[in-house]
Amino acid sequence: MATATTAQETPKEFGDVTPGTSAQETLGNDAKRSFGPRAGLIVAAIAIIWAAFQLFATVSGTVGAMNLRGWHIVFLVLLTFLIFRPFKARWTRSNYVTALDVLLALVATSPFLYFLWNYESIALRGGFLEPLDYAMGILGVIVALEAARRVVRNLAILAAIFLLYAVFGGYISGIFGHAGYSMERLTQQLFWGSQGIFGIAIGVSATFVFIFIVFGVFLKYSGFSDFISDISLAITGHSPGGPAKVAVIASALTGTINGSALANVATTGSITIPLMKRNGYTPRMAAAVEAVASTGGQFAPPVMGAVGFVMAEYLGLPYVAVMLAAVLPAVLYYFAILLVVHFEAKKQGLSGISRENLPRAFEVMKRKGHLSLPLIVLVTLLLMGYTPLFAGVVGIGCAIAASWIRPSDGMRPKDILKSLEEGARSAIGVGVACLVIGIIIGVVSLTGLGLNLGFFIANFTGGYLFVAALLVMIMSIILGMGVPGVAAYVIVAAVGAPILTNAGVEPLAAHMFILFFASLSNITPPVALASYIAAGIAQEDETKVSLTAVKVGLIGFIMPFIFIYNPRLLMDPNDLGASLLPALTALSAVVLMTAALQGWLWGALHPILRFVLFTAGLLVFIPGLMTTLVGGGMAAAALVLHVTTNVKRSEDASQGR
Repeated sequence: MATATTAQETPKEFGDVTPGTSAQETLGNDAKRSFGPRAGLIVAAIAIIWAAFQLFATVSGTVGAMNLRGWHIVFLVLLTFLIFRPFKARWTRSNYVTALDVLLALVATSPFLYFLWNYESIALRGGFLEPLDYAMGILGVIVALEAARRVVRNLAILAAIFLLYAVFGGYISGIFGHAGYSMERLTQQLFWGSQGIFGIAIGVSATFVFIFIVFGVFLKYSGFSDFISDISLAITGHSPGGPAKVAVIASALTGTINGSALANVATTGSITIPLMKRNGYTPRMAAAVEAVASTGGQFAPPVMGAVGFVMAEYLGLPYVAVMLAAVLPAVLYYFAILLVVHFEAKKQGLSGISRENLPRAFEVMKRKGHLSLPLIVLVTLLLMGYTPLFAGVVGIGCAIAASWIRPSDGMRPKDILKSLEEGARSAIGVGVACLVIGIIIGVVSLTGLGLNLGFFIANFTGGYLFVAALLVMIMSIILGMGVPGVAAYVIVAAVGAPILTNAGVEPLAAHMFILFFASLSNITPPVALASYIAAGIAQEDETKVSLTAVKVGLIGFIMPFIFIYNPRLLMDPNDLGASLLPALTALSAVVLMTAALQGWLWGALHPILRFVLFTAGLLVFIPGLMTTLVGGGMAAAALVLHVTTNVKRSEDASQGR
């Protein structure tokens, strides 16, 4: 039996994580420049000015939508070209910014400054473009691709493929061919139109995404991360497998404000993975648990990695409807992970951390409970019907105010400036992804690729919803690999959502289905980035960790298929009672299936009983009275047999047989 962790091993430094850290800050350090004191101060000043401008635009409401998007891109491109090198460190002579780099950064911003200067005049002349307008548009598309190449390489490659399809698709025959488009038409669509670079994706980045990334960083500097650490340890640290449960709860709480699976792994995982290993978990299991728990933050309310705001825009729903719809799936997902680590701990005989080495929940709430006020205020404002942007800005103010409830821990002016700088830098990855996604969306809308693909899949599947959903699942995972959560959702929603809705799935359920699988691409081989980061921390083989992560998170792969058939699992604010019975049956199904997967429930499960319980769980999960009764009967019979067998085994052992 593993020994309890000592006081010295309790991770007091857990609060030093950065909720706003972006994926590329975790993965792309090799692509980042170093700055001397003077250059670093200039870059920091640009980032602070950008963040201050975004907050001013949100609060004042005096900056028009296109102007806000234009200035957002100007700052985004400028910082991208200054911070990220054009090539990896081993291919670059100097690690520092040079005069040529500054010149390239200024040139890169020129098409977007030109857009800001000329957009209204072009609109007044009916959208007629002159040669210089086309030239600047082409340069803008090239800059977007280059920025993506430096920051999110996989997405740059995907955008280039779509661009090539737009150029050469006229030579393709059949359903995926198109009429062909001139360079002028493409430039008008991708740069000067409302469905390209300046479309909905960058609009979301310039509003919801930016504000809530900054909100997450302010929460970090207010001390909220310390509170997450201590309350997680106090609640679950003493139970069997306590450190793994701490990892699940801490990652879930961090994910509610962060939404970046990769940043979550890199921050919480650097503490929880070694703690799990010291408690007796194998490196593979420790890394897998952290990767799966961190991934759930992308669909965990209230922030949902800012994807929920995009979904609300797509569906024309109030954000509170999307947030409530995500509650039950997120709860079931994390409940399943907690069961996995609990059964694994019981199976291996692992203990928790001794209580004397843990903080007490009452004391934690007394000393740091006030730090949760910003999150409480945020959720309250959203439920009251205020806009997410208003709620996010108020949440930032509340984070500053809450830190001053204990003056010794209050945020100083330098902390506020640091939060603004860090928030802006953390927004670069998602911002660049949204920038280049405009190219993909522009091509899809111009060529009709989404409609053609939907028609092809509908014919291929013969109208069978399950087969269509399976194909959309594969598409979501593939297109989501190596892409930030918001970007992955936007790409797949443009193509995959119509396929499911045409097959009869409710729009909200279809979009939630896509969000789940686009998020789970972070743990799905071969490009399981969350699993790979966790494997690096645990010093374990990446492929083994990703395969184990899929097993740990298997309920997450099953659940979306359930709620497209039974959308009552997605709570409706107008009829919350309708979700009560589906929630109870879903919880029962999760227990049965998780126990079967882990091979443990009040003792080791026989392989045949594991199969019966898993099948019973699936039947209970599937909506319908008959399937629930059959599954419940199978589960009851299997559990009776399992308990009686264990009792007899215990009696035999006590009598020395």
